[in-house]
Amino acid sequence: MKRSDIYRLVLAALFLAVGIVLPFLTMQIKEIGNMLLPMHLPVFLCGLISGWKYGLAVGAILPVMRSLMFGMPALYPSAVAMAFELATYGLTVGLVFVLLRRRNLLTLYASLLIAMVAGRAVWGCVTAILLGASGSAFTFSAFLAGALLNAIPGIILQLILIPSVMLILGRLRVVRMSVGGTGDIQ
Repeated sequence: MKRSDIYRLVLAALFLAVGIVLPFLTMQIKEIGNMLLPMHLPVFLCGLISGWKYGLAVGAILPVMRSLMFGMPALYPSAVAMAFELATYGLTVGLVFVLLRRRNLLTLYASLLIAMVAGRAVWGCVTAILLGASGSAFTFSAFLAGALLNAIPGIILQLILIPSVMLILGRLRVVRMSVGGTGDIQ
């Protein structure tokens, strides 16, 4: 195993740990946690910094692990649907960021926005399937409320905080945020 692979793996473990702890800051009031989406932040950062494979893995593991450890989110259907959603975020943000090749703010925002749309679409499909299998309905208005309307504060936070962290790490030369090669980690 190469040194950079070990570094990415250690960072992925760190992002997983942050994803487990971060919701404790917001979950005292469930509505705030649902609006700020604290588990999403480390998954996006993992996909961007460690790469799509690690982002996918952390996204898939995080909600289920947190559900099994603390009972929040509820395992079925919430944590299962979130596992697909967050895995899609980690995969998509990392893959698009690499495929676009340029390491700048525009590429970062494009990667984030594409991943946000893809993840929310996957969440909606998986939630509809899970609820449909249990005999419940998942309406389009419920999808809009869960994926967009209730999530606006979290989306805004993600669009401000993630680029800020990436720019700081770029200035510290931890990640590439200028025009350059395909590696994310310096």
